[in-house]
Amino acid sequence: MELSLLINRFDVQGHLVVINPMGEGNVNDTFLAVCRNTFDEHQVVLQRINRNVFPDPYAIMQNLRRLTAHAHPKLAAEEAANADRIWQMPMIVQTKDGKDFFTDENGDVWRIITRIPSATAFNSAQGTEHALECGAVLGHFHWLVSDLPPEQMREPIPDFHVTPVYLQKYDEVLRDSPSARERIGTSMEARRLSIFIEQRREFAFTLCRALERGDLKLRMMHGDPKVNNIMIDNFTGKGTAMIDLDTVGPGLVHYDFGDALRSICNHAGEEELNLSKVTFDMDLCEAFCKGYLREAREFLTEADRAYLFDAIRLISFELGLRFFQDYLAGNVYFKTHEPEQNLNRARVQFRLCESIESKERMIRGLLEKL
Repeated sequence: MELSLLINRFDVQGHLVVINPMGEGNVNDTFLAVCRNTFDEHQVVLQRINRNVFPDPYAIMQNLRRLTAHAHPKLAAEEAANADRIWQMPMIVQTKDGKDFFTDENGDVWRIITRIPSATAFNSAQGTEHALECGAVLGHFHWLVSDLPPEQMREPIPDFHVTPVYLQKYDEVLRDSPSARERIGTSMEARRLSIFIEQRREFAFTLCRALERGDLKLRMMHGDPKVNNIMIDNFTGKGTAMIDLDTVGPGLVHYDFGDALRSICNHAGEEELNLSKVTFDMDLCEAFCKGYLREAREFLTEADRAYLFDAIRLISFELGLRFFQDYLAGNVYFKTHEPEQNLNRARVQFRLCESIESKERMIRGLLEKL
């Protein structure tokens, strides 16, 4: 179906002027539509939910409806009481017959959400002030959903960020794939990474066991809090919103905390070939943690805070494990341009994990004083 016809299925004000591909995401097909009338302009985001990533798109939309219905009244109350900044969250634009989405003749689910106006998401940390605002946005988002019961939401991706599950998949590849064992046997680098994993095998269970003991509890997490999902107001420079809400679901806020720092504090990125450039930036870490704890202090328990360092260390290890497992399996999950790309991605994440481990005392000290 033509995009212009899809737009007409939704209750968007004004006449369509232009619709173009938007962003660099590799999950949903995303388009920015501009609609105008005589006195106003509306910019909205049209998306087709990727059924390969989200097999149940109806559950995704149900989650989004419950999330926004819970959050928007709290945001409105904050706006009335707080002149410091405006916190925002996208809204669902309904179809003309009052539904949250439209299903086309191919069974694909399309939706329209509002665009966060006059705000930008960056692909990397722009400095300590930006890192502080990123921390504040994630902390505020966690506060916003801290009283949303996890049992009311569906898991968008089952077992996402449950590190022992990825460890089990790694073990299964080694057990069932002769080619995987051959790669480790013939590559010194692959062998080194396999040893790295074995040395941290018990550590992979840290957060899951804390949850089982009751030290930690399930809350709502964003699921993908990397730096380019955090919107910064173009005029004030303050954080204003989290976007990409399809991965919001039950989990540990620690996964978000660690993943955001993994994304923000490694200047080299995930594709760096020179491992000497991969390091964990403490200045950005301190700024992010200041912003995060300022907003999240109200609901975090002492036990929550005790596991924050483990979360930072664990997420880089987990992603490296996932990259390495996919390399051994033949690059079947993550997109690659050359055969060794996932191997190198794993090297980068394990090097970042080592950098975090080497700074454990500094990071724990920082978290204790904030």
